[in-house]
Amino acid sequence: MTDMVLCCKVCGETANIRRCSKCQQVFYCSQEHQKFDWRQHKRICHPPGHNTASASAVGTHQSTSQVKRPDSALPEHGTSESEILSVRAEPLTAELSSTNENLDFREELIDEKDKKFLPSNTMLVGGSDSRLNVNFRRSFEEQQQLEEFCTNLIKDMNAYGVCVMDKFLGAERGTKVRDEVINMYSAGLFKDGQLVSNKGRRDLRHIRGDKIIWISGKEPGCRNIDYLINQVDSIITLANKMKNNGKLGQYTIRERTKAMVACYPGSGSHYVKHVDNPNRDGRCITAIYYLNPNWDVQQSGGLLRIFPEGSEDKVADIPPTFDRILFFWSDRRNPHEVQPSHRTRYAITLWYLDATERELALLRYQKEKDCKKINEANNIVPNA
Repeated sequence: MTDMVLCCKVCGETANIRRCSKCQQVFYCSQEHQKFDWRQHKRICHPPGHNTASASAVGTHQSTSQVKRPDSALPEHGTSESEILSVRAEPLTAELSSTNENLDFREELIDEKDKKFLPSNTMLVGGSDSRLNVNFRRSFEEQQQLEEFCTNLIKDMNAYGVCVMDKFLGAERGTKVRDEVINMYSAGLFKDGQLVSNKGRRDLRHIRGDKIIWISGKEPGCRNIDYLINQVDSIITLANKMKNNGKLGQYTIRERTKAMVACYPGSGSHYVKHVDNPNRDGRCITAIYYLNPNWDVQQSGGLLRIFPEGSEDKVADIPPTFDRILFFWSDRRNPHEVQPSHRTRYAITLWYLDATERELALLRYQKEKDCKKINEANNIVPNA
């Protein structure tokens, strides 16, 4: 019988494969890739027959709560990797002037006397290929606000791994975004959300109960969603280019996913505790924008609870308040859950991609597909 084709966990390479000597379950093509994956793999690397339980750590941000931590293993129920890796990533739409790119996180805002020497529009958002062929140009006040957003993002992501900003677009623009989302949902365009792995599962609603649609923002009737995407792109792009930007400087962010528009339709719909990117698919930052006016978590539920790494007895509780945006690291540092929602709850999520991790993930994804084809051609069924 033909042996099953084995692949490097990091890049998908099939030549010169060696097994992890401790757990005997994972394969690598080199020590370099084994070291690259160790931070993730060490959590599950145990000798064969060893019975493990998760001990995920937790930090604190925003309102925090004392909780008894569950001992059960963390389920890997993030958004389907095939949805992330099987489609082309979107280039960021923010274009920064040289003035923006040279900003230092530690510098004060520019002096009043220097304003007159700046170009009238120091930030241009939206490329020349924009659907409406328009550019969202910023006033000096808007530019100052953008830089304040970036400063807060860098500071909070360094300290907590989580950042919350309220009154992000303003009531008028936020309402227009909400109206566009409701129009799409009312038209029946949403579908059930998928998981990292759907093996053996037909009904996923006990794990995640949201309905979703992926959009670029260029579709008809999505002009204000496009504006939202541009605003978030601008923050990520500028913060990633600032000097002395801490942990954000560890990533090269040039692309993101499309926007995932989600609706929890009430009736206790929820999403169990999960990690967005448990397997290094390229996602480094999760950004979620909320569209729920007059939301009371005591009555309506729908709380986002984050279990940030670093503490055993605290969580970050984030109500899905209207015009609020939330950023957090997408990997195993931030397991999180959406608690049961008792009224309709809307949100828009963007995932920002690290170029190096994304490139390796695409190589691995393609080689895994090739391995699967070879195995199917030889009638080989992988072990469960």
